Amino acid sequence: MKINILTIFPEMFGSVLSSSILGRACSQGLLEIALTNIRDYSELKHKNTDDYPFGGGAGMVMLAQPVADAMAAAREKLPDARRIYLGPRGRRLTTDLARELSEEKGLILLCGHYEGVDQRVLDTCVDEEISIGDYILTGGELAAMVLTDAVARFIPGVLGSADSPEEESFSDGLLEYPQYTRPRIWNGMEVPEVLLNGDHARIREWRRRESLKATLRFRPDLLSSAPLTSGDLAVLEELRTEAEPE
Repeated sequence: MKINILTIFPEMFGSVLSSSILGRACSQGLLEIALTNIRDYSELKHKNTDDYPFGGGAGMVMLAQPVADAMAAAREKLPDARRIYLGPRGRRLTTDLARELSEEKGLILLCGHYEGVDQRVLDTCVDEEISIGDYILTGGELAAMVLTDAVARFIPGVLGSADSPEEESFSDGLLEYPQYTRPRIWNGMEVPEVLLNGDHARIREWRRRESLKATLRFRPDLLSSAPLTSGDLAVLEELRTEAEPE
């Protein structure tokens, strides 16, 4: 997968893209990430990329010209890429959306700043807008990093195990079950016995129950859209009964 990130702060990405799983994926050729400095395409004397908004108001707005030209340059290298603006009005980034994006031939990510980007360039140079949550960031760079990391995990070969992204939180609409490692006893607390007996059927059953338990406790809102079986519903009823005060 090839990703081109359009930004006025390319220096922000250095350590993120060269470290850990993303860094390994890039070094192995599984992921190719390019950074396009929008300032390089400004036609103004001082390479400005923003100006005051028409109609007044606080803050500045990113100019259409440098953004559009930077996008055109990126599109020449990735003609079939999906063009995404990281902004608050967009579709919420979810596991399903990250999986969908991982199947694209390429992505071009536009990082906004200030009060946003001139609407005319968004109307003509962007395929869609994606938000990583209902909060305000100082710029789209952090959002682009989050999206890149989320998408990369679904690219074959990026993770050590092909099953890993499908067993984590939100992959099936639920939170993940608790995880344990050595030693078996730590500070007087023991690993659940079921995880030590080698009975994989019982382990799967325990993990599913714990996943439902965690979701019910921390994110009950997810249960309304998660694909639940009749067995899951029975477990949830038991868990709710257990939680009721006597």
